[in-house]
Amino acid sequence: MARNFSMQKLYYSISEVSRIAELEQYVLRYWETEFEQLRPAKNHSGNRIYTNKDIKLILYIKKLLREEKYTIEGAKKLIKNYSAKEEAQEVVKNQPVSETTSKSGTSAPGELSLFNNEKNSIPESEPRNKKDLEKDLVEVKSFLINLLDEID
Repeated sequence: MARNFSMQKLYYSISEVSRIAELEQYVLRYWETEFEQLRPAKNHSGNRIYTNKDIKLILYIKKLLREEKYTIEGAKKLIKNYSAKEEAQEVVKNQPVSETTSKSGTSAPGELSLFNNEKNSIPESEPRNKKDLEKDLVEVKSFLINLLDEID
């Protein structure tokens, strides 16, 4: 059966997802019990409503289990990393990563301020405020995402 993604919707019913993923509905319900990241919302009638993100995750799970022959436990570990990567990408998408200023006064693309060794950086003995720590964390996440993308 050909997958038709031409019409993008906000939410899909379990029967639509079953057709898209070429899986039985009971398999989708079972995977919800096994994979904590797969938690479709329910509408006012109590029916499952899947987002595009849910469908993408389902297709990834299907690939791991059916094509790459992972066990459910092995797939859970990979899904946990996959979900962390997705969350990090969302954070990076929603928060611009500031670039550091080089010694010449211009920005140095790709250089993390966390690893900046310039004289004007904060000495280790001084406490850092929460905003600086959050900024550094976002930069580290972005760095790790780029590293993971290069590996893939």
